Amino acid sequence: MIIDSHVYCFEPADSPAGYASGEEHLKWVQASQAYHHQPAFRIRDRAPGPSDILDPDGRSDIANLPDLNFRINHARGRVVWEWQGEEYTKHFYPPNLRSCEFTAMSLNGEMDYADVDVALIHTNPMMGRGEGYVAYLSSCVERFPKRLRCMAPVDEYRVLTETDAVVAELDRAISHHGLHAVKFCPSLAYMAGDTPWDDGPFRPFWEAVVAHKVPVFFTLGSGPSEFRKAPESEQRRGYLEELRLLMRWMERYPDAVCSITHGFPYRIFLEGKLVLPDEVWEPFRGKNCNMEVCFPVRLGDVFDFPYREVWPVLESMVEHIGADHLLWGTDMPFQNRFCTYRQSRQWIEKYCEFLTAADRAAIMGGTAARILQL
Repeated sequence: MIIDSHVYCFEPADSPAGYASGEEHLKWVQASQAYHHQPAFRIRDRAPGPSDILDPDGRSDIANLPDLNFRINHARGRVVWEWQGEEYTKHFYPPNLRSCEFTAMSLNGEMDYADVDVALIHTNPMMGRGEGYVAYLSSCVERFPKRLRCMAPVDEYRVLTETDAVVAELDRAISHHGLHAVKFCPSLAYMAGDTPWDDGPFRPFWEAVVAHKVPVFFTLGSGPSEFRKAPESEQRRGYLEELRLLMRWMERYPDAVCSITHGFPYRIFLEGKLVLPDEVWEPFRGKNCNMEVCFPVRLGDVFDFPYREVWPVLESMVEHIGADHLLWGTDMPFQNRFCTYRQSRQWIEKYCEFLTAADRAAIMGGTAARILQL
């Protein structure tokens, strides 16, 4: 069984998608575009342009972002904004998504063509929020119940101030809508302050999460420094501190199964080649921490298919983490910026000859099947 542990489905980027209005949704899309590493360019001549102007304060106040006439070009499937009398865009969304939308039907078609059996839908406030978003995600699973699983969204930035409400929303997403996992992004929790997310005022939330006995997927960043445009040395230190918070969390909830999405933040460890410090392996000494194998969407603009430069890192992941704790993920449809869905399989299955047949079986589906109890 081939399982993609990281895909998305989402409604048009300027639809409400669970927000009070399409305009409110667009604010989150604008903020998300601001610091993504994809390059911005001037539409007239494709000359490079800035995108950090979309959110110069780093998501500190989503409601009051600069008015740059940020909008969606539905026919071309891309975002557009205006600066100094010119129109700009970037392809965080991959090209050719009409209305910046990716439906369960589109995902299913891609899965059929690439011969992928099951996929796990992830969540993000850029895609939607609230009951409307949960209902949409649930409808995607209901459309393809044998092939799709889905995470429950969490408004991390509301946990500190609206704990009971966030817990109630989570309970409904899992108990009523039948969603299958929890996604937690600490970088979004830091929007409410620098409070460590592993315990303290977060404990009532985590107690509610682990009570559901579903896997928790963490998207770790570099801590509070993520929004300060910090130098890479500070980002590295921040990421290692996030790993330490995760280890504390795992010690407190030893029966909870968790996984780190995307893999490591590879771009901050680039020194011509990838150089990972020994500390990154520490969370995997126990039995319940897993990691996604997801290189093309993160480094496809740096290294070309079949990504020979990352093979040594994958080999180290097998050595230090174990293939039975590694799970293939693509970030579909965003990985289409750099390779086809088939290629996102082929670089592992056809080129990484250091993998045994058992290694490939675990990475390409076995680990995810265990985590999701398929």
